[in-house]
Amino acid sequence: ALRSVVGFENVKFFRPGYAIEYDYFPPTQLNHTLETKLVDGLFFAGQINGTTGYEEAASQGLIAGINAALKVKSKEPFILKRNEAYIGVLIDDLITKGTEEPYRMFTSRAEYRTLLRQDNADYRLTPKGYALGLASKERLNRMEEKFSKSNNMVQFFRETSITPQEANPILVSKESTEMTQPDKMFKVFSRPQIDLEDILKFEKVNQYIQKHALDEEIIEQAEIDVKYSGYIEKERLHADKLNRLEDAIIPDNFDFNKIKSISTEAKLKFNKIRPKTIAQASRISGVSPSDISVLLIHMGR
Repeated sequence: ALRSVVGFENVKFFRPGYAIEYDYFPPTQLNHTLETKLVDGLFFAGQINGTTGYEEAASQGLIAGINAALKVKSKEPFILKRNEAYIGVLIDDLITKGTEEPYRMFTSRAEYRTLLRQDNADYRLTPKGYALGLASKERLNRMEEKFSKSNNMVQFFRETSITPQEANPILVSKESTEMTQPDKMFKVFSRPQIDLEDILKFEKVNQYIQKHALDEEIIEQAEIDVKYSGYIEKERLHADKLNRLEDAIIPDNFDFNKIKSISTEAKLKFNKIRPKTIAQASRISGVSPSDISVLLIHMGR
């Protein structure tokens, strides 16, 4: 490859200039709490689990630390699901699939990217942080106020009608189909050609913003909820279905070998990884939908 570069036709490669190499333990030996399956009370976090990167290590340290403290207090473990946080995706990938290369947390690894947005991170995680004692009541109140105002603004768009006379000049300027009859502002705002700057041209919107003293963060939140409402609802429904499988717990002592109808590969993977739920079992590489169906039958579901 180097010799294909002009001026490097005769180049010789003596040694790599930079490389990263370190030992790690297969993360499939961990539970979702990052506690090892073999040694009670031993938690692993960071590069030892096969990851690379500051955020990856920090997030594992946070989860391992939380669960270590909860275990000492004999409390229920803290586990984030794949549709709740990127940390949940990272940990589930590691313990379910393992890794042959240093693992980085790319957004493309998450199937619920529309739900795991930066603008709603406080909504997703602050209540959990408060329940753990990691977030203050003041912070929780700020989050609740923000999302209450944002949701109210979305409802305002759903309930407020707009006439063709008001909307068409803006629609024409944006090369969007003209309205022929009054319609809800929500539908107008949902059009891909129409952005927040256009919506702010309507006096009704400006009056609402001034009346309720809404800041840019709240307005942006409402805009995203309107613009991506269809995608958000679709992902939420899919996530709800998955959560039902997450609630289908596989007993720790479940004997996968007694199931004759599943593939040999599935048995090997199940015995190696020991999935805790049906949802986790379904994400294991090499496990087919028919294997999961048979597993559900044998669990009496």
